[in-house]
Amino acid sequence: MVKTKALVLFSGGLDSRLVVKMLQEQKLDVELLYFKLPFGCGCCNNTECNFNFSQLHGAKLNIVDCTRGKLFEEYLEVIKNPKFGRGNAINPCIDCKIFMFKKAKEYADAQKPKIKIIATGEVLGERPMSQTGHAMKKIDTDIGYELLRPLSAKLLPETQVEKEKLVDRSKFLDIQGRKRQIQIALAKKYDIKFPMPAGGCLLCEKIYAGRLRDLIKNEKNISPELLSTIANFRHFRSKNNTKVILGRNQEENTMLETLAKQLKYNLIIPKDNPGPTAIYQNSKDKKLAEELIEIYSSKDLELRKKYEGIRL
Repeated sequence: MVKTKALVLFSGGLDSRLVVKMLQEQKLDVELLYFKLPFGCGCCNNTECNFNFSQLHGAKLNIVDCTRGKLFEEYLEVIKNPKFGRGNAINPCIDCKIFMFKKAKEYADAQKPKIKIIATGEVLGERPMSQTGHAMKKIDTDIGYELLRPLSAKLLPETQVEKEKLVDRSKFLDIQGRKRQIQIALAKKYDIKFPMPAGGCLLCEKIYAGRLRDLIKNEKNISPELLSTIANFRHFRSKNNTKVILGRNQEENTMLETLAKQLKYNLIIPKDNPGPTAIYQNSKDKKLAEELIEIYSSKDLELRKKYEGIRL
């Protein structure tokens, strides 16, 4: 007998791992859809870890890579022009969810037969912007279908797949809030390992958000390589409205040598005295780059204050 398929939006975190086991417990054939995003997802960003889980628990893992190509460009537009606003930084949480959920529906509809059950590990009240009852309803309305949220299903309206008895609603849960005691107990029951929460979405971080706003404002074309720079290094916006970037250690200095070629930036590697490598966008900024190398080679913090106005 052919099993009914279910597609789980898989972040790699504890909640989505539990949903996989809960649906498998209902004898469903579960597939995983993992979105590799330029800014992380706040759960497990280790693709190998996610693959190991999928192999160990018999669920096919599909990866949607949004860090390059057409999907990168589409996703960047979501960040630039969110329909439903932002959080405290530059994070458009609701629009980000909608982007992924629409892609998931496209994937599910392209399968033969179509996958009717699309589930997430979302927990009511776990995230202040995108996991409230109001936000979940808004998301489902915008994407045009009802997501199944097994961990909080009993606190939410009955979905069509539940009404059609494709899944057993009575076996779902009523978890609410940010405490994870119930989820951790379930992990022991299902004997699954899970990554502890670490870091999070870079779009929520103040310094990163500021640098991204700067790119959106000043750069016509943001490549994956240019975007990759803003999580590291020291960044400056010159009076010519172009970028100067300095390494903070030997590892970053080496990275900048590669990035200079990829971005077609100018490169300065200090030879006479130890100091940071610099790359700069505009040849007119050579003098500034040299000054910054000299200043940041010194331990005199007072000298650096002169450049605080252009540092990002």
